[in-house]
Amino acid sequence: MAEAMDTGPEGVAYATETATSAEELWPKVTEDIDVKDKKAVKAKETAISNLCEQLYKAADADGLRRLIDAIKPFLNVVSKAKGGKLFKQIIDRFVDLTNATADEKVAMCKDCISWAKDSKRTFLRQALEVRLISLHLEAGEYQECLTQIRPLLRELKRLDDRQLLMEVHLMESKAYFFLSNYPKARAALVAARTIANSIYCPPRMQASLDLQSGVLHAQEADFKTAYSYLYEAFEGFDSVDVPQAALRSLKYMLLAKILLEEAADIPAIITGKLALKYSGRELDAMQAVASASLNRSLADFQQAMTDFAKELKEDFVVQNHVTELYDSLLEQNLMRLVEPFSRVEIDHLAELIDLPVDAVEQKLSQMILDHKLHGILDQGANCLQLFDEEARNETYQKTLDTIAQTNLVVDALYKKAKGVV
Repeated sequence: MAEAMDTGPEGVAYATETATSAEELWPKVTEDIDVKDKKAVKAKETAISNLCEQLYKAADADGLRRLIDAIKPFLNVVSKAKGGKLFKQIIDRFVDLTNATADEKVAMCKDCISWAKDSKRTFLRQALEVRLISLHLEAGEYQECLTQIRPLLRELKRLDDRQLLMEVHLMESKAYFFLSNYPKARAALVAARTIANSIYCPPRMQASLDLQSGVLHAQEADFKTAYSYLYEAFEGFDSVDVPQAALRSLKYMLLAKILLEEAADIPAIITGKLALKYSGRELDAMQAVASASLNRSLADFQQAMTDFAKELKEDFVVQNHVTELYDSLLEQNLMRLVEPFSRVEIDHLAELIDLPVDAVEQKLSQMILDHKLHGILDQGANCLQLFDEEARNETYQKTLDTIAQTNLVVDALYKKAKGVV
C-alpha cells in the first residue's frame, strides 16, 4: 500500500493514500476489530486517515460527514489523544472544502462540539470551538466570534493551554480590528505575542502574529514599523508554503511602501526573487496605485480603482488605506489649485481637477469644516470665497487657558470644602 505525506492547514502531517480507492477503504473503516490488537488498531487508523484524504481530494462533503459518524464508535475505544487527532483531521478537511457552504461547516462544527461535550473530550471540544470561531471570523460575524471567545479564554487560562490561548487571542485581535476597536485589538495581540515568547511558536503562527502586528501598526500610521512586520510575515508564510497568506502580506507590504511615499521602490520589490512567483492581478493593482501616487494623478488613481475594483475594494485593510490615500491626494490637488485665488467658481475647479461638481463641492466643504481651508462656500454665486488667515494672538489663547485652569482649581476647592463641611 503506497502512502505519501500531506501537510494539513495547521502544519500537521496526514497520511494520504495513492493506491487504494475510497470504495476499497470504506470496509476497512467500518469493520469491527479487536481493540487489543495493536496492529489492527494501527491499520484502521491508517485506513481512516487515508479515506479522509481521498474524500477531501474528491471534494466529497457527504462522504466526510458519513466518515465522521462512522468512526465515532471506534474513537470511544482508543485513547482520547489518538481519537482526537483523527477526528480533528477530518473536521479540518471538511472545513477546507470549497464546495461546502459556510452554514454547513458551522453546523458540522457545532454537532461535533456537542458530541465532544457528551463524550467528555475537553481538549478536542476546545480545538473544535477554536475552529468554529475561525469560521465566524471568516464569515464576518465578529460579534458572534467575540461572544464565543470570552468563555473559551477563561477556560483556557485556567487550564494554562498556551498554544490554543495564543491562537484565540490572535482571533480576538482580528475581530476587534474589523469592529474598529483598535485599542482592544492591540491589547489582544500583545497578549498573543507575550504567550508566543514563552513557548515554541510554529512558523505559520509566528507569521500570522507578524501580519496582524503589521496591519495594526499601519492603522496607527506607523508605516515603517508596519513594513518590517509585514516583510517578516511574507517571508514566514512563503517558507511554510501558504501562498494566499504570503500574497496578502506582500500586498500590504507594497501598500505600506506607498503610504511611506516610497512608491518608486515597488517595481524592484515586485520583480524580486521571492515576490516574482506571486505576480498577478493583486500585485498589478498595487503597482497601479503606486504609479498614480507617484504621479500625483487623480485620473490614474480613479482608473486604478475602476480596473482593479475587486482587488482594492474587497480587502478591508487595503480599502481603508487606499481611500485615505485618495482623499489626501484630492486635498493636495485642491489646495494647489485654489492657492492663487481669493474667489473661484466651483465649476472651474471641477473642470481643472476633472471631477464632478458635487464631489468637489462636498470635499471643499469638508476641508473648510476641518480647518484645512480658511473660507466659505457661497451657494448663491456657486463659488469658493477664501480669506487670509488671521495671525493668531498667543496672549489671548494663553489667557483663555489660564482662565480654564483657574476654573478647574476653584471647582476642586469647592468640592473639597463641601466635603469637609
